[in-house]
Amino acid sequence: MNVLWLIMICVSIVFAIFTGNLEAFTKSIFDGAKAAVEISLYLLGIVSVWMGITRVLEDSGLIYRIAHLFRPIICRLFKNIPGDHPSITAITLNVLANLFGLGNAATPLGIKAMQELDALNEEKGVITPEMMTFIVINTASLQLIPFSVIGILASYGHRNPAAVVFPVLIATAISTMTALLVLAAFRKIFR
Repeated sequence: MNVLWLIMICVSIVFAIFTGNLEAFTKSIFDGAKAAVEISLYLLGIVSVWMGITRVLEDSGLIYRIAHLFRPIICRLFKNIPGDHPSITAITLNVLANLFGLGNAATPLGIKAMQELDALNEEKGVITPEMMTFIVINTASLQLIPFSVIGILASYGHRNPAAVVFPVLIATAISTMTALLVLAAFRKIFR
């Protein structure tokens, strides 16, 4: 992949030189780097806030109440997980982070959920059906309110950054249902 990026950069420089746009090319490189740093810091703030909220929810015990509300859905999707296992809480936190469009904050929560699911795994190194289901749900990432996208659009001065809420909800609902159906079909085919 690094070779591909290097080739694209070299080709861009050559074209910028031959078309006389080297100054604009250089300016766009620095503008892009500046935008990347600003967006990274913005997303770091979102992740920090969400992880702080998660810690407060966990320390106060409220997360266990939220997990209890989601328990019927989670237990239906993850049939082989005991109802009181810590993986239920970890999966719930990950799903909640994804529901609110905080995919960057969902990453550490997803890692924790996979570690908890691996603790139940009798055959280390072999993926379980629960792990597959979690990966599919986490990757499809059903979102109710995409806070990260709304924040990025707002930071760029979009007049109506919340306009993406309904399309994102529809798209992620379809992708999640499709992913779960495909997983179920593959499980039946490759039993």
